[in-house]
Amino acid sequence: MIVLEHVHKAYRTIEGGHRVVLRDVSLAIPEGRSLGVLGANGAGKSTLIRLFAGTERPDEGRIVRGGRMISFPLGFGGTLHPKLSGRENVLFLARLYGVDEREAVAYVADFAELGAYFRMPVETYSAGMRAKLAFGACLAIQFDVYLIDEVTTVGDARFRAKCLDAFRQRMDRADVVMVTHDFETMRAYCDTGAVLSDGRLTLFDDLEGAIDHHVETMRTNQVRQVNMS
Repeated sequence: MIVLEHVHKAYRTIEGGHRVVLRDVSLAIPEGRSLGVLGANGAGKSTLIRLFAGTERPDEGRIVRGGRMISFPLGFGGTLHPKLSGRENVLFLARLYGVDEREAVAYVADFAELGAYFRMPVETYSAGMRAKLAFGACLAIQFDVYLIDEVTTVGDARFRAKCLDAFRQRMDRADVVMVTHDFETMRAYCDTGAVLSDGRLTLFDDLEGAIDHHVETMRTNQVRQVNMS
């Protein structure tokens, strides 16, 4: 279970103001459920994922992870070192998380399908190749919670199906927290949802309820903007 206790998070905007991502949020994300997080562009969904991972800290309050091993955010550019090769990045992550280095390297080499690029610097990779490497590296480690931020659409249909199958094999023992604008992708991975809007994070018992609320919120905001213009 991931528990937020009076969490407040804001960041500066280019205009010099502040955008509030979370405003005194207290809630518990239940164990054994895979969560899809919905929200408008700029609502702070990626920031929320980094808060869950611990790569960012809240301005106030705390996040309790209950001893669960949470993955690095898939889609977070800071995970992979651009000067290291794909293989060297996997070795580093294997050592960091205490898994067998040879098994991790063998798994990622097969899963990511990078060929000779696996031994080349990540800075030479395309965005798709980086995402494949990140997916493989994350799946090579048995996390309790996998954090996914808008990278499930990488690759062709065959590779996306391969990713989904790999996650489904792990979801008997692990949960997923996902951010994506693709409802069908979210439906494939998640069984419950949350909506992030105006600093509030609202949990729903089922994913469809969260999607319906998000769509209605977006429609209401669009109407309000039209009336103000």
